[in-house]
Amino acid sequence: MEFKNKKVLITGGAGFIGSNLAIRLLREGAQVTVADAMLKDMGGNLFNLDPVKSEIQFCKIDFREGEGISGLVNGKDIIFNLMGQVSHQDSITSPLPDMEINIKAQLNLLEACRIHNPSVVIVFSSTRQVYGIPEYLPVDEKHPVHPVDFNGVSNWAGEQYHMLYQKIFGLKAVSLRLTNTYGPRLLIKHSRQGFIGWFLNRALTGKEIRLFGGGTQVRDLDYISDVVEAFLLASQNPDCFGEVFNLSGENASLKEIADTLIRISGKGSVVIEDFPADLKKIDIGNYYGSSEKFRRITGWKAKVHLSEGLKETFEYFRRNQDNYLEISA
Repeated sequence: MEFKNKKVLITGGAGFIGSNLAIRLLREGAQVTVADAMLKDMGGNLFNLDPVKSEIQFCKIDFREGEGISGLVNGKDIIFNLMGQVSHQDSITSPLPDMEINIKAQLNLLEACRIHNPSVVIVFSSTRQVYGIPEYLPVDEKHPVHPVDFNGVSNWAGEQYHMLYQKIFGLKAVSLRLTNTYGPRLLIKHSRQGFIGWFLNRALTGKEIRLFGGGTQVRDLDYISDVVEAFLLASQNPDCFGEVFNLSGENASLKEIADTLIRISGKGSVVIEDFPADLKKIDIGNYYGSSEKFRRITGWKAKVHLSEGLKETFEYFRRNQDNYLEISA
């Protein structure tokens, strides 16, 4: 892969995946601009970019507003589009902000690209949540789309706008449907952006990890370095343009993941509870996907084993917890 002197924009770049991507791209010699709205509780954290803060150009911008987007996209070779509202719970309680961030902001970016930089490559971060409750396992890209919450709907809409801009206007768009990505710089201060960050919070603080429904639900997980590699590969391969891909990693039950973190931490505990009614409505049961389509085109596969990745992640947060942890009951 060749990124030396490439001009790259990362939206949502102060967040978990975006910051890790920025660090890797700078190591590859790219010129990196990071854009982030820094919305409360969304995951933007300037400490994520601390290792490269003197090497990047940072822009605080809310893409819902539309102001200043043209100047950001103009002249860029690649855009890694990681901005988004990813909390399933928040989408239920606040559907309008979810829609504005995951649809309106995406359209503002795409329109700016169409008008000011139609040759740009844009890699969009989507989610396996668009599938809803699996009809079969592993889930491939032919699986029906049946979101169980507003966040799944808005993410699917944002993804489909990218695909339509590819089809209608020739924008070189790719969508990666991510599963449970974990690793250093993950948001861990609250429980509304996925279970793995909250499990880490509880293990770090020695608190209870509450598992609903027995904790037997299976999920697949991808370590951050594997996901960053996938984004880079997708941006470089023309066979990816106009396509949607699953990224899927190692499978484990929620209880296995929680027990592993408790063992690594040496403190905390696991408690089994009944599902709260509001969460039961959006639970998808077991989920794991197939990345075979992406592997055939790019050769990508997840390399970091879960036990190794969880240990590295825990050690990162143990060293830097003051910059991430918000102690709560």
